[in-house]
Amino acid sequence: MRFTLLTCLLLFSSLGFSQSKAQRKLEDIERQRFAAMVAKDTAALQTMLADDLTYLHSNGLLEDKAQHISNIGTGKLVYSSMEPTEMKVRVRGRAAIINGIVQVAGTLNGKPYSVRLRYTNVYTKAKGKWRLAAWQSLRMDS
Repeated sequence: MRFTLLTCLLLFSSLGFSQSKAQRKLEDIERQRFAAMVAKDTAALQTMLADDLTYLHSNGLLEDKAQHISNIGTGKLVYSSMEPTEMKVRVRGRAAIINGIVQVAGTLNGKPYSVRLRYTNVYTKAKGKWRLAAWQSLRMDS
């Protein structure tokens, strides 16, 4: 009985750690991007975002890379916190899809907001570096 129970525990615990190295790296990159957005680190964002980025906010605002970086840099869009609570990464060759949930607080045009978002984004890999190519989010009821 102990052997069977121990075997089951080991099997189930190993399933939780079955993520690939690429999946773990992309989770780290995603968290770093959220941190750069909160810190208004536009230099970091410049290297993290694909040149052909499409960033669709939950309120319908669509930005390209230059607009997204500008809105963060000028303070039009301020992120005071971005706390991911769920993240599922699927790697498909030189592309990766992330589905997640993130709690976001900040100000838009000087008006405060706090929202829980479900999102899907796509990263692409070029010259050995993962960059965000697309983001789309949907406001969730609390």
